[in-house]
Amino acid sequence: MTEPASHDVHVVVGDDSDRSRYEAHIGDRLAGVLSYADDADGNRVLQHTVVGDAFGGHGVGSALARFAMQDATDAGRRIVPQCTFVQGWLGKHPEHQSLVAHPYVPSPPTA
Repeated sequence: MTEPASHDVHVVVGDDSDRSRYEAHIGDRLAGVLSYADDADGNRVLQHTVVGDAFGGHGVGSALARFAMQDATDAGRRIVPQCTFVQGWLGKHPEHQSLVAHPYVPSPPTA
């Protein structure tokens, strides 16, 4: 899937299921990743977004979040937004709130 981003840069996002992450590429370079894990209920927990320093401001994080929402829609699954970037992105894109299974609640620390 190709996601147009700011500054006329094309971000290509795909699912690397072997590594449990969505990957964004600009040209032949890995620009960012959004890691995930599936929970016992079949929800996709979106864990952490990382965008390379050279690619900040090009819409890479947004392209990853958008792809994750489309992937959840296509698969008929819901998401749990653990990643603070995805949480903020969802706040700006309320049309995707129906995909949220429940807010992320961190586990209490173990003693």
